[in-house]
Amino acid sequence: MKTLPNNDIALRPRFQLDIEQPSEELLIAFDTKPKAPFLVNRLDNHIFIKFNTEETHFWSPQLHLEITNTTPTASKIYGLFGPNPTLWTFFMFLHFGVATIFIALSIWAYSSATLNKPYTMQLILMLIMVLVWFTLYAFGRAGRKKGKPQMHMLHKFMNTTLGIA
Repeated sequence: MKTLPNNDIALRPRFQLDIEQPSEELLIAFDTKPKAPFLVNRLDNHIFIKFNTEETHFWSPQLHLEITNTTPTASKIYGLFGPNPTLWTFFMFLHFGVATIFIALSIWAYSSATLNKPYTMQLILMLIMVLVWFTLYAFGRAGRKKGKPQMHMLHKFMNTTLGIA
């Protein structure tokens, strides 16, 4: 059984657990467990655990669990910690935008260079795009750090619900 990951690079840490119980018993445990301060939603074999609105801040994480049977008496749990899906989509949109601008600038710089025209401005703007990307990454890491105590709370809630020490 793997524990909470200590991955310093991933913004959305993942983990896997092997449990000696059928998946239906594990899924029912999330339906019957008292949930405060968490909101637990179940969709088939997927469990989504997040904080209620009183406990939520901009960087509050959520935990997505997928529980599947490996044998009739054992299950595998795939877990993913991540930010609010809307926030994550927005961050991916920003990263995609920065990458698109960087590629367009590099094409423009290459065209200017082959036509023997000045391309210093394009190179400076490309450097700025790299700095913007690093800033976005640092902003995401800072948010993950701010949400880490709540991530541990989600992990502890999952462990108590599943009966893991």
